[in-house]
Amino acid sequence: MGFVLTNAKIYTCDDLLPLADTLVVEEGHITYVGSSNGWKNTGNLPVHDLGGRTVTPGFVDAHTHPSAVTESLWHIKLPWTTDLEELLQFIREYAQAHPVEEVPFLYFEYYPSTTFADSPPTKELLDSAVSDRPCLCQDFSEHEHWVNSKMLELMEISKETPDPVPGLEMFVRDHDGEPTGLLREGVYRHFIGRMYEKIGWTPPTDLSPERIHTFFRFMTEHGVTALLEALVPNEQILASVSELDRLGELNMYYEGAVRFRNSADLPEAIERLKTYRTKYVGKHIGLNTLKLFLDGTNESGNSAVIAPLCSHGTSDDLGEIGMNVAELTDCLLLSNKECVDVHIHLVGDRAFRVACDAVEAARARLDETGGAWGIQVTLAHCELVDPADMRRPAELGILINWTAHWSGGYFGEGARKHLGDERWNRMYRFNEMAEFGATVAFASDVVTGYELHRAAPLLGMQIAHTRIDPEYPLDPGRYPDSARPSASARISRQLLLTGYTLNGAKQLRLAETMGSLTVGKIANLNVLSGDLFDVDADRIADVTVDTVVFEGNVVAGSLGRS
Repeated sequence: MGFVLTNAKIYTCDDLLPLADTLVVEEGHITYVGSSNGWKNTGNLPVHDLGGRTVTPGFVDAHTHPSAVTESLWHIKLPWTTDLEELLQFIREYAQAHPVEEVPFLYFEYYPSTTFADSPPTKELLDSAVSDRPCLCQDFSEHEHWVNSKMLELMEISKETPDPVPGLEMFVRDHDGEPTGLLREGVYRHFIGRMYEKIGWTPPTDLSPERIHTFFRFMTEHGVTALLEALVPNEQILASVSELDRLGELNMYYEGAVRFRNSADLPEAIERLKTYRTKYVGKHIGLNTLKLFLDGTNESGNSAVIAPLCSHGTSDDLGEIGMNVAELTDCLLLSNKECVDVHIHLVGDRAFRVACDAVEAARARLDETGGAWGIQVTLAHCELVDPADMRRPAELGILINWTAHWSGGYFGEGARKHLGDERWNRMYRFNEMAEFGATVAFASDVVTGYELHRAAPLLGMQIAHTRIDPEYPLDPGRYPDSARPSASARISRQLLLTGYTLNGAKQLRLAETMGSLTVGKIANLNVLSGDLFDVDADRIADVTVDTVVFEGNVVAGSLGRS
C-alpha cells in the first residue's frame, strides 16, 4: 500500500528537483515527486490534501547520546545560577532533606561553567555543604565535575593515582599533587565502581528497552528518522535497541560508535566493534564507527589551540591534545585497513589542524603504496577553526558535524577567558567550510534528561540561524538581541535543512537510500505545520512536526482524512 501527498510545499533536498507539490509513496518507497499536473491518479492510493503544509525529508541527528540521557534520569537538577552560596545552600538543604539512607550518592547537574571564573572549585568547598556521603556536581559543559572528599576517598583516589589520559581524562591537582576535587573528561568513571561497592548501592542506570524508549520516542515525535549514538557505553544498549526494533518501536536507523583513546587500545576497540556487529547489525542498526576525543573543551581551558591560551600561567600553554599527528595517522591507517569510519571530538583550532594533517598524511601514505582510502572521517564540534584551515575538509573529504543548538549563548562566555576576545568572537563558523564544498551535518549531542528537549531539530535550526538561544540568552546589554557574534556566522535555512537531512544521511552512509525525497528512496519524511523558509526566524522552533513517516508508515501524528 501507500499514499499520495498533494497540495504541499515539498522541500526535497534534491538539487535536480528542489521543490514539488506532490509526492507518491508505494511499498515504503517514493515513486513520484513533482507537480500534481504530472501525476495521474489511478484511483488505487489514498490522496491526502495537505492544504499547503510543508514536507521535508526525515531529520537525521548525526551525533547524540541516548544511553547517557537514559542513564541520567536519576540526577538532581541544580538551580541555574552562578551564585556559589545559592548553589551550596541548595545542595546542603537537599542533603538534609534526603538522608544518606535514602540517597547514598548525590549527583547534581548543572552548575554554569562560569561559576568558578576566578578560582576553581575544591573538595573542601563542597564538603562544607555535604560530607556524610559522596557528592558530585557536573558543570554545564559536561566535561568537568566537582566532587567532595568523601567521593575521592571512596574511589581510592590519592596523589599516587595516575591519570588515565594525562591532560584530558584527569584529576586536577594542587602543587603537592593532591587531587583538588575538580575532575575532567569523565575520569571518575574509571574508579566509581569501587565507590559503589563500598556504599552497597548502584544507580538505576540500566539501559533496558523500557527505559531507552523515552529517548527514542521523543526523537520520533520530533521527526528524527536516523541517528548516530556517538559513544556506545556497553552491549546492553545495543541489545535494547535491537529489541525495540523487533517490537516495531525503534522507527529509525541507528548507528553506534565505539570509543578508543589511543593507538594502544584501538585494536581492542575494533575487535569489540566487530563482535557487536555479528550480534546486532541489521536492517535498521549499523555499527561502522569509532569515536575519539582528541581534546577537551574551550570552556574548561583544555582545548588544543594554535596560539597560547590567555588564562594559564605560562605564555606557551597550547592546551591539551590526546595524540599527535603521527599517532593519529597510524590510527587512521589501521581504521582504514579495517574499513571502520572515525568520528573525532575536537573543539580547538590546533586539534582541528592535527586531525586534518593526520588525514592528509594517511592518504598520502596510501597513495605512495598504492592503497585505497575508503573510510569517512568526521570532525565533530570544530568550535574554533583557523581561517587558513577552512578549505581543508572539502579538499580532504572530511565531514563536519556541528551541534546546532550550541550556536547561541548555551555555554555563555565561559571560553572567553581562555581564548580571548578575538578567538571567542570567531567561534562556531561553518559557512566558510560549506562554501568551500565540505559536507556539514547537524546534531543535538544531548547527554542528559535535563536537556533532552533541546534535541528537537527545529530548535537547533532556529538557534543556528539566529545565533540567539531563547533559553540561555547572552546579556542583551552587551550583545544586541542577545545574538552571539557575528551575524555572518548565522547558518542559512537551506544549509540547516540539508545538514539535518541529506548531509546527516551521508555521514551515516545512508544517503543512497534516504536523506532526500527522491524517486526510489525510502519514504522517510515529515509533515510540518509551517514553512521553514517563510516563518519568522525567531519562530522556527514553534513549527510543529505534525506527521512522521518512516519507511512509508505513519509513526507519529496522522495524515488526516484522504
